[in-house]
Amino acid sequence: MSENATVFLVNPAASNGAAGKRWPELAHRAARLGLQGETLFSERPGHLIELARGAVDAGARLVVAVGGDGTLNEVVNGIAGRDVELATIPLGTGMDFVRSHGIPSKFDDAVRVAAGGNTRTIDAGRVRYRTWAGEEAERFFANVGSVGMSGAVAQRANGMSKALGGRATFFYALTRVFFEWENTDVTVRLDGAERHGRMHDVIVANGIWHGGGMMLAPQAQPDDGLFDVVLIGDIGKVDFLTTAPKLYKGKHISHPKVEVLRTARVEVDAAEHLPIEVEGEQIGTTPAAFEIVPGALRLRVPTSS
Repeated sequence: MSENATVFLVNPAASNGAAGKRWPELAHRAARLGLQGETLFSERPGHLIELARGAVDAGARLVVAVGGDGTLNEVVNGIAGRDVELATIPLGTGMDFVRSHGIPSKFDDAVRVAAGGNTRTIDAGRVRYRTWAGEEAERFFANVGSVGMSGAVAQRANGMSKALGGRATFFYALTRVFFEWENTDVTVRLDGAERHGRMHDVIVANGIWHGGGMMLAPQAQPDDGLFDVVLIGDIGKVDFLTTAPKLYKGKHISHPKVEVLRTARVEVDAAEHLPIEVEGEQIGTTPAAFEIVPGALRLRVPTSS
């Protein structure tokens, strides 16, 4: 590869399969806008991690994740802490990462940012957890991870058609899962603090947006070396009905059963194995330990950012 090599890492299944079918035409459009390079397609879940790692090993200077939040998460797991810049062209249904960073959702505008945007150094999160098979594993994430009902919501949403878009899909899944979910006794250990009690969710946020446009951590900063940890306590059906619409404007944090704490490390455990998700993908169960990895990613963002 040349010194300024660009590699597109494409999830052909993104956007209900449209990404793969449209990519030849989209690659041509990107080239006309000044962004061209080699294209690598994923063939299975987790493949983009390997492809991203291999691209950096071969000399890539810019990797462009083409897809949704799940695609971006795999690429991040291949490049976190490496000497490479990251850009993203959002073609999936999950648009929360790009929303957190002001990256345009329109293809041509996103390409212009990838080709000539500013470079912003941001943190990543790393979570150590247990797989469903009981093995220890770890995963990086750039935006948001969570423990509790959100993991079940992610699983439900990813099993549905997303033809209505990410926001409608995730809200429908949220509503369906909520009325089946039972809050659990959870222990949360942070730097210098501990919380214990029945909880609905523990949100570990490096970015603001999650779940198809929910403003879950409205004050999160992706480069401050800290997570915003949003503890959602023992809320019931009435709490949910009155508070759920507020999730999209960040107004839920004023609820008396919601607490926001800032920390570089947080451990979460529970009496039963609770599901964990990162960037909208369920990955395993508690116990989980999250830690911030300062300055792990160099992201192309709009010049006004």
